[in-house]
Amino acid sequence: MRPKPRDAEFEQFVRSNRSRLLGTATVLTAGDHHLAEDLVQGVLVRLYLAWSRATRRGGVEAYARRALVNAFIDHRRRPSVARERVTDVVPEREAAAADEAVDAELLAALGGLPERMRAAVVLRHVADLSVEDVADALGCSPGTVKSQTARGLAKLRELLPQAAPIPAAPYEGDPS
Repeated sequence: MRPKPRDAEFEQFVRSNRSRLLGTATVLTAGDHHLAEDLVQGVLVRLYLAWSRATRRGGVEAYARRALVNAFIDHRRRPSVARERVTDVVPEREAAAADEAVDAELLAALGGLPERMRAAVVLRHVADLSVEDVADALGCSPGTVKSQTARGLAKLRELLPQAAPIPAAPYEGDPS
């Protein structure tokens, strides 16, 4: 059986965009790599099923981003998430990648933000999208993106410890 042209297009899209989607999902989930993988996989399945619609509109990347944000927000609404219980035993966790660009403190602080506010901050400042692109992904107005981003950044400033002061450079004429 011959592969369809759509399959080749989809494969090319996945090869060129999966890592970016996974990075965005990892930050959206405040560092939960397993949930990020699950979200991206679900988004790719939905994208494959809607490939003709997404390509007709010309915004395959925008469609994938919006589907990712929707999947992230909908994840919290699932009954299984509400039934999880906290235990005193720490589960085994995969070691963090050495080249991870986002530190654990920031991920923990992002975890303290509401989902839509976190999505606005992540898409705006981590994925480096324009206000209009974030508004499209979240299905809201640009003003909402601006206010959610501003409030999210203010909350992050409260949650994150102050950075240590940078020591002054030594005076060039000083002999010591």
